[in-house]
Amino acid sequence: MKESKNTLKTKEREEEEKQKLIRRLNIIAGQVSGLQQMVLNDRYCADILIQISSTTNALKSLGSEILKNHMKSCMVEEIQKGNFSTIDEILDLVNRLK
Repeated sequence: MKESKNTLKTKEREEEEKQKLIRRLNIIAGQVSGLQQMVLNDRYCADILIQISSTTNALKSLGSEILKNHMKSCMVEEIQKGNFSTIDEILDLVNRLK
């Protein structure tokens, strides 16, 4: 993890990890686009709600994967540096992902 001049933290990811995340994000974008089409096509409310649930679950799954990777890399690095406030950050992130 790097910190730039304006204190924006960054995380260098391997190309394979980036591609997996982008692939999943593209699928989610497709789901959202599908939702727009469902509304435009006056689809039945229950059908739209089922698709919303599917999209929400895809986002939560992606968030969990990124959180897991964050804990295994960034969090470990920060704790090794003696920065134990990162534990509070993780607890906040877990609560946000519920």
